[in-house]
Amino acid sequence: MINEQDLEQKPIKHIINEMQLVLSEKRTSLSVLRTGITVLLFPMSALTVLLATSRYFDITRELVLAIPLAIICLGFFILGLYLIIRSARHIRKCDQAASMLLKHSEYLRDLLDFRD
Repeated sequence: MINEQDLEQKPIKHIINEMQLVLSEKRTSLSVLRTGITVLLFPMSALTVLLATSRYFDITRELVLAIPLAIICLGFFILGLYLIIRSARHIRKCDQAASMLLKHSEYLRDLLDFRD
């Protein structure tokens, strides 16, 4: 990703542009994380509504609809977990890249007021 030897030779403009790129990637990952949480919670809300209205129907008679609904809910749950795990890993990589950029740029540390 980012080579430490290249950072020492680059002008500050390039380092700032790289930091902007890393932060925009992190924002994108955070929005994917938010989407993953929403997708993960959708099956829970659907099952909550079904549970709240369960006295109005018998699940054994409605098994033809309940099984596909359970499969769809499981699919949404797995998709939500996948999105959350993938975005968490990507956020961690972005944080590592940003810390490397901050480590090699005194100007960025002063600009962002980070003290180690």
